[in-house]
Amino acid sequence: MNFNPKNVAFLNAVIIALAFAAVLTAIDGIFYKIMLWPLILGSLTMFVVSYLIIHFSLQKFIYQRLKIIYKTIGKVGSFDTKKQKSSKTEDVLDIVNQMVLEWRDEQQKKIDELQKNAEYRREFLGNVSHELKTPIFNIQGYVLTLLDQGLKDETINMKFLQKTEKSVNRMIAIVEDLEEIAKFESGELKLNEEVFDLHELCRDIADFLEIKAEQNNSKIIIKETPGKTVKVKADKKRIRQVLINLVDNAIKYGNQINGVIEISFYDFHDNYLVEVSDNGIGIPESSIPRVFERFFRTDKSRSRDKGGTGLGLAIVKHIIEAHRQSISVRSQVSKGTTFSFTLKKAK
Repeated sequence: MNFNPKNVAFLNAVIIALAFAAVLTAIDGIFYKIMLWPLILGSLTMFVVSYLIIHFSLQKFIYQRLKIIYKTIGKVGSFDTKKQKSSKTEDVLDIVNQMVLEWRDEQQKKIDELQKNAEYRREFLGNVSHELKTPIFNIQGYVLTLLDQGLKDETINMKFLQKTEKSVNRMIAIVEDLEEIAKFESGELKLNEEVFDLHELCRDIADFLEIKAEQNNSKIIIKETPGKTVKVKADKKRIRQVLINLVDNAIKYGNQINGVIEISFYDFHDNYLVEVSDNGIGIPESSIPRVFERFFRTDKSRSRDKGGTGLGLAIVKHIIEAHRQSISVRSQVSKGTTFSFTLKKAK
C-alpha cells in the first residue's frame, strides 16, 4: 500500500468510523438493534468528516512540505530522469528518505574532496616556500658577505657572485616550472603537434646527455629495431622535454657504479609505448602513487643536491595528459625504475 495522504486519510477514517460505531454499540446494545440505519449513517458521516480533516491536514502541513524537500533535493542532487520517473509510483516518504541519503553521501564526498584539496594546498605552499627559502637565504648570505668588505677581496667576490647567480637561476627555474604547470592546468598552453621519428629524437637526447651520463658512470642505450621507424604525432618540443626529464632522472638516481639507462619502444595498436628504465636505487612501493606530485621526494637519495626543481615529473605528467595519453611508473627498491608513456601513431 502506498502511504500517500489519500490512503493514510482513508485508513484512519475507517478506524475512527469503526471505533465510533463500536463505542455506540457498547453503550447500548438495544439502540444498535433498533436504530441500525442511523448508526450506519452516523458512522459514514464520521468516516467522511475524519477523511476530509486528516487528508487536508496531511496534504497541507506535511505532504506539500515533503514535496518541496523532494524537489529541492532532486534539483541539487545528481539523480537521473529515469530514476525520478520510476519513483513517482513509490511511497513519497521512502523516495524523500532515499534522496536525502544519496544527497548526503554526495555532499560528504564533496566535503572530503575539499578537505583533501585543502591539505594538498597547504602541503604545496609549504613545499614552495621551502624550495624558495634555500636560494633566498643563500643569496642573502652571499650579498651580506660581499657588502661586508668581501667585494674588495678578489678571492671572494667572483666566487660569491657566481654562487649568487646559481641561486638566482634556481629560483627562476622553479618559478618558470610553476608557471608552465599553471598554464597546462588552465588549458592556456597549446600543443603544436607534428609528425616525427622517436628514434631520431632519442638519439639526439642521448647525445645531449652523454657527458652527464659518463660523469655518473652510466650509459644510455636506445633499443631500436633496424630498418624500422617509430613515427608519432605529437608536440616534438614537449616530448623532447619529457624524455630529457626522464633520462636525466635515470642518470641522477640510477646506478652510480655501472648505470644503464634503456629507452625502449613497443607497438600497441594506435599508440606506441615508450619506456625509460634504469638499474638504480628504485622507489619504495608506498611512494610510487606520489611520484608525479609537485616537489615530492621519495627519500634523501632524491634530495635537492641532485639538482632540478622537484617539478620535472609533474610537468612530464601534464605534457603526456595534454596529448590525451597516459604515463605510469613501476619500480623495485635496489633494482631500478621504469617510466612508461604512450604516444599516438602518425597515420
